[in-house]
Amino acid sequence: MSTPSITSLVPAQDRPLSVDELVAAYTVEDRSATTVRVNFVTSLDGGATVDGVSGGLGGPADKTVFDILRRLSDVVLVGAGTVRDEGYGAMRLDVDAAAWRDDHNLPLHPVFAIVSGSLDLDRRSEVFTQAPVRPLVVTTDHADPAKRAALEAVADVVACGDEHVEPARVVQALCDRGLRQILCEGGPALFGSFIAADAVDELCLTISPSLVGGESVRVSAGPASEAPRPMRLQHLLRSDELLISRYVRA
Repeated sequence: MSTPSITSLVPAQDRPLSVDELVAAYTVEDRSATTVRVNFVTSLDGGATVDGVSGGLGGPADKTVFDILRRLSDVVLVGAGTVRDEGYGAMRLDVDAAAWRDDHNLPLHPVFAIVSGSLDLDRRSEVFTQAPVRPLVVTTDHADPAKRAALEAVADVVACGDEHVEPARVVQALCDRGLRQILCEGGPALFGSFIAADAVDELCLTISPSLVGGESVRVSAGPASEAPRPMRLQHLLRSDELLISRYVRA
């Protein structure tokens, strides 16, 4: 499949970027430094979903960047509700991405980490049964012991909070496993908790040229942070009318 035409508006570039150039545009300078990167797509009027899922907002260019972000990650962190709503399968990269990771001395696939306080997860799901790397389930100290024991047959389960999953403890638990390049794919509640904890280093936000109206959720939800978190524009890409931005901590 050919790569969709993606050009750079900031910094300005007058020709489409190659896959290698796109990978370079999203590569962090120091992989040993912990980076929490969040990836979302939104409509022009701030909606994060169409009919309950985000797939209707993206397109080929957004999917290209989505795949590149996974390629560069040590771990992909997703809330259990998003895993169910979006129909996630096993965290398996395509052949080219796996080969690239092998060439760069990385495991062939990132770890899939699922956040669930209730542990309402089906251990028979392909997320677990087809996983190329043993998944990680992040929960709380008070999670149901029977559900935890059942999931421990197919995943590593780690508690990162008392009553609620705490972002700082999540990041520390991942770093303790050598997983420092953290990609969060949502959902809104998980993103909101990371904002409130000042634990977001990057936001990769695709802006879809569409208006969805209705009661679509925002990309983040939850408690307000004590103050706005300033971010700096790292780059802005364009594919037809779709805008793809990367913001980093200011």
